[in-house]
Amino acid sequence: MPSLKKKQLAKILSNLECFDNPKVELEQYTTPGDVAAELLWIAHINGDIAGKIIADLGTGTGVLAIGASLLGADIVYGIDRDDEALEIAQRNIKNLNLENITLIHGDVSFFSHKVDTVIMNPPFGCQNRNADRPFLEKACESEGVIYSIHPNLEEVRGFVEMFLKEKGFGFYLLKTMSFEIPRQFYFHKKKLGRIEVCIYRFEKLDRY
Repeated sequence: MPSLKKKQLAKILSNLECFDNPKVELEQYTTPGDVAAELLWIAHINGDIAGKIIADLGTGTGVLAIGASLLGADIVYGIDRDDEALEIAQRNIKNLNLENITLIHGDVSFFSHKVDTVIMNPPFGCQNRNADRPFLEKACESEGVIYSIHPNLEEVRGFVEMFLKEKGFGFYLLKTMSFEIPRQFYFHKKKLGRIEVCIYRFEKLDRY
């Protein structure tokens, strides 16, 4: 569906089935459709989606993976350790009649397929400090480019940017956006909370 517009993509992704039983220890928050569409659209116009092999690390209910497929990715891998989330992702994929997404049940650290582009919304680390580190470690093993979502907090930005520097990656802050979080865990006070997030693009400095 290469002629898809960004607003159309955001609407489709916003209407996908969400987590039935989100797990606090995994920091499972559905990526909002507008945030997912923004990340994917930037990657798409940079030539990093259409015709490419994509990995969605921590795919959850499949939002980013499905968006990549809709924008013309050749092959998409969605990796997640939660089988319940993958069941929902599979239903979302089936409902859209997508045939180029492979879901993989397991820890992201064991993913070994070669890909062109990594897309991910890793755990923010609010409940488990450095929960995003295994995702960054695995993403940096890729020879391609990385698009990732992280909280717009000074401590987090400092960690992410230093980590990528040490791995020999250049980092580019593409956009900051409001990320809506519905009340789904016992510690949530508001019916709908918001956190500002950064959308990054990472690329190996000696890639070419």
